[in-house]
Amino acid sequence: MEKTHSVSTTILSVIITSLGIVSFSLCVASEFQRTKWEDLKWDGKLCYLPKSRAFRFGIVALICLCAAQIIGSLIVCRNFCSREKRITSCDARKPTIGSIFLFLSWISFGIAITFISVATSMNKRQPYGKGWLDGECYVVKDGVYLGAAFLVLINVGSTLASAILTRRKREVDQAKKVYAQL
Repeated sequence: MEKTHSVSTTILSVIITSLGIVSFSLCVASEFQRTKWEDLKWDGKLCYLPKSRAFRFGIVALICLCAAQIIGSLIVCRNFCSREKRITSCDARKPTIGSIFLFLSWISFGIAITFISVATSMNKRQPYGKGWLDGECYVVKDGVYLGAAFLVLINVGSTLASAILTRRKREVDQAKKVYAQL
């Protein structure tokens, strides 16, 4: 049973890594495909910005990042729960390095989601008189998507580190139990 648990964790870790790479790549692509000041059309009073490919890339990057975070958090929660008491409750453990990495992953996730979603919404079509906010057109500044891409890497790395560290602690705990029985 433990071997199946280890294989499923490995497969899910590969999925998290793949989703993180896709999200990172799409953030980088969005940086180059976003609307620029040259795309802005101004008639003296009203502005217009066309829809860019960065909008679609940003939506997919958000979906991939959310999926990776959810899967990673489920792995960590499963690793924190003891096998004997999984059905009834989870063991209360002292904060560990794994918990710190999990906290870091959630903080970087929140900031990355904010960066990507705001920048993506600005890359949606902004028609004359409507704009993005209060009828005014806004253009994403240079580096916003690259900053989000960096946060995606931090998020995925810290999620995987948390999953690995909580996994190893559990395996050590079970090895101690086996040794104690001998």
